[in-house]
Formats: sequence, structure tokens, C-alpha cells
Amino acid sequence: MNDYNLVSEGDGFEIFEVVPKKVTNGENAAGIFRTKCGENINKQEVFMVMALDGASEIIYTKTIFIGTLNQSLVHPREVFSDAIRERAAGVIIAHNHPSGTLEASRADITITARLKESGKLLGIELLDHIIITENGYYSFNDEGIL
Repeated sequence: MNDYNLVSEGDGFEIFEVVPKKVTNGENAAGIFRTKCGENINKQEVFMVMALDGASEIIYTKTIFIGTLNQSLVHPREVFSDAIRERAAGVIIAHNHPSGTLEASRADITITARLKESGKLLGIELLDHIIITENGYYSFNDEGIL
């Protein structure tokens, strides 16, 4: 069973998109995060987390932090607090680059390493870190960095 998001409405019509319950790859996760980011994708950084169970089914997807034009500050406690409560097996984190660049910054690499280590201590695996823009995505997992 899938969930549906209202995409647009007007003239008596409503258009919905299917939100998958299971994450199968980086592209699939990036699409979900891009939808969640919405209109902010080109305005300011939005940092999000998706918690998954052992079968890669989505428990929740939520925004953790909305930053400035080009900066987002996040702490492991915000990423993992609900994941612990919901007994998640793993998390995927994502944020957008309003500039449109799909290159991981030094700060992106540093926070990924920090969250990976924190997840190990908690028994919740960091499965991927995805950078999204309006036109594409960059997956740390797909690139072999995680």
C-alpha cells in the first residue's frame, strides 16, 4: 500500500503522486526527498532524515533543520532521536544545495562521517547521504563514500 501526496489542484481536478513505502536505491530516495523539500529546493538549505525498518520500508521522513541560503547546521541528536524511539534499523539523510551544485562540500563530508560514527554507536546504520537539487542528486552511497 502506498501513500499519496497532493501535487496540484484546480478546475475540479486533483493530481496526486504515489509515495513509495520502500526505498530501493538512491534515486528512489532522492525523489522522495525532493518532493519533501518542495519550494525550498532553490531558496535555502533543508536537512531531512528518512528512517527505515529492516526491510527498507519507510517509517517516516521529516525535516530536521531549515538553514540559511547556503548553510545547514545539524547535530546527531536531531537525526537519531526519533529513529531511536521508532526502533529504526537505518537512516538516510538528505539536504539540498540551493546553488544547484551537486558536489559534496568539505562540511558535507565531515557531517556524513560524524553521523556515520554516531549511528554505529547507536546501532542505527547511516545508509546514505543524498544531496539534491532541482535537476539531480548526488548519493554518497552510490559514489562509494559510505
